Amino acid sequence: METRKIAHAWTGDLWGGLAAMLVALPSAIAFGVTIFSPLGGSYAAQGAVAGILGTTALGLIASSFGGTDRLITAPCAPAAALLGAFTLDAAQRGTAPETVILMLMLIGLTAGIMQLVIGLSGIGRLIKFIPYPVVSGYLSAVGITIIAGQLPRVLGAAKGAGLWQALTHPLAWHWQSLLVGVAVVVAMVGVPRLTRAAPPAIIALLAGILVYFGLGFADPGLWQVQHNPFIVGPLGQSDAHLFDVFAGNLSALGAWDATLLTQIFLPALSLAALLSIDTLKTCVVLDSVTCSHHNPNREMLGQGLGNLCAALLGGIPGAGTMGASMVNVTSGAQTRRSGTMEGAFALLAFLLLSSLVAWVPIAALGAILLVVGYRMIDWRSLEFFRTASTRFDFLVILTVIGVAITVDLIAASGAGILLAIVLYLREQMRSTVLHRKVNGGEMFSRIVRHEQELEILVRNGSKTVIVELQGSLFFGTANQLYQALEPEIGPRTYVILNMRRVQSMDLTATHVLEQIKDRLEAAGAYLIFTEIPRGLPSGLKMKRYLREVGLVRDTEKALAFRQLDEALEWIEARLLSAELFFGDDNEPPLELDALEKLLGWKPGTLTHIAAIIETRHYPAGKKVLKLGSQGDELLFIRRGTIRVVLPLHKKDEWHIGTFGRGDFIGEMGFLDSARRTAEAVALDEVDCFVLSRQRFNELGEEHTQAAAYIFEGIASVLAMRVRFMNKELRALRT
Repeated sequence: METRKIAHAWTGDLWGGLAAMLVALPSAIAFGVTIFSPLGGSYAAQGAVAGILGTTALGLIASSFGGTDRLITAPCAPAAALLGAFTLDAAQRGTAPETVILMLMLIGLTAGIMQLVIGLSGIGRLIKFIPYPVVSGYLSAVGITIIAGQLPRVLGAAKGAGLWQALTHPLAWHWQSLLVGVAVVVAMVGVPRLTRAAPPAIIALLAGILVYFGLGFADPGLWQVQHNPFIVGPLGQSDAHLFDVFAGNLSALGAWDATLLTQIFLPALSLAALLSIDTLKTCVVLDSVTCSHHNPNREMLGQGLGNLCAALLGGIPGAGTMGASMVNVTSGAQTRRSGTMEGAFALLAFLLLSSLVAWVPIAALGAILLVVGYRMIDWRSLEFFRTASTRFDFLVILTVIGVAITVDLIAASGAGILLAIVLYLREQMRSTVLHRKVNGGEMFSRIVRHEQELEILVRNGSKTVIVELQGSLFFGTANQLYQALEPEIGPRTYVILNMRRVQSMDLTATHVLEQIKDRLEAAGAYLIFTEIPRGLPSGLKMKRYLREVGLVRDTEKALAFRQLDEALEWIEARLLSAELFFGDDNEPPLELDALEKLLGWKPGTLTHIAAIIETRHYPAGKKVLKLGSQGDELLFIRRGTIRVVLPLHKKDEWHIGTFGRGDFIGEMGFLDSARRTAEAVALDEVDCFVLSRQRFNELGEEHTQAAAYIFEGIASVLAMRVRFMNKELRALRT
């Protein structure tokens, strides 16, 4: 099975590379002639050879080192337009043809180096952030552009005629081209319905060639290869040997000087930008069509190396081309090998098969691209207009298409990037920055409180609000942020901002928070920041940033705590101190009867079994319970504070609770004698009463009433803790 898959992939790459070569090579020759023609008629043949050399170098090098499967890299229209204009301007200024050719080579070399820099710097990955509506619009625009460019070729219109000129002058059509085009379109559409054994593009091309030769019986002029506008024509248009041209190009580089760099830098920069955008857009389209994923930075490296080699060979620079790539895909290509084979076939076609390639009808190539262009149009995007929520996305698609048709695809790329920014801002402004609000009476710190303390905290819960923010806090959501916090000014004494879900922040949002802080301070309230992210995805150090702008500083009314639990502990201490008198830290440890009273247990629950209860002392920092240790002891805290945590990954831990005077810990081990599932550490000097389950069991039936009281007391305390935990969970779910 694996061998069959490998063979299938090789076969698909072979057919794809061949079909792509048949599409890319004629265009490359035409581009080369266009660029070199202003230098004089004798240079047209050299331009054709430059097109072939460019196709060969780009196919072999860019595909081998690139990062996109099925991408065909070849000389393209943007390169032809820019270099053709440069050549024409240089010729009009009287620059020697040899110097112009040298400058063309230097432009290609410099553009290739710039693309290598783009790949090494990682700029290519930014293409991932282009949203689907922009990709859809560009995909459809490319399809329409291909149709507009190839339809005159299928109609047999005059050379250089545009779409509108071709459509408005039907008398200039050639019925021979039209018949060949119709035959190819029918084959492209019908072959997949009959068989998938052979690529439709190859069958359609053969059908077009057969129809063309059949028409030759009615018009023998079609069988002439020289000066025949219906076919590609002879590739070799000069007596110069390919390797002689190659050697001459390399030797020409020795004549360059530094003054030429000032003349070619800006054209090279423009060319690098055009080729990079064109390639990356084509890669995105291929991803959409083939459900694959390309590596943009590696692709830029491959493109840079390809254009460097093409320039050194005297070839035309290029980019990932949409038409040839789509033909490659539809012909069954699977991997990057197809691009390498396309380059090899281009060289072989020139060396061995130039006479056969010369007979390929131009209308057949145009008809193949017509079908490819039609299939590239995202017809499903029309559905976006029917739904109000996606109508803006539909307008984005129309805008990209409109710019591509009225200006060009490169301008459409720029419009797409701007629209991508607009889409991002629109989405951010539509999302809420408020994750949730929780009243203080619904969430508490991890300090375990007695019932009297909990009643006080619940009664004063409305004085505190926990506001959990999320997403991007920037100028687009600043007003939303203000509206979320402004109602809390006045009713609240403590406003906690939990920042753990915030992903970005700008100066406008910071200014809004400063306004809220000033108004809270004027009302005698506190603004408290918690869980400030150490670093945002953008690289911003938020805590340092907030400190630098003066928002988070150690003042009486503006505070920052590392954890939400720490902020709640601070607030609870203030609320409790206002209504309760806390004795000093040197008060004596609790006795058993006082402990029973604080816990609310029945008198005698502990005093009746005092004989089996021992006392124990823990210095500050001492571990009271160890994770994983065997233990069955119930510890009643007579004095001091114990912090119970659950160790997590590495040094992280989850704060289960802080227990103080009159509380107990270790109840789980006392009930089931299993290994400890948490750790407990004495925060200060701690004195405890310790009740061992083993000694408790040894009492036998004579203390069954005391045992019942203890279990009842443990159950009542645990039930109270669970009720408050459920209350917190309910608040978090709202």
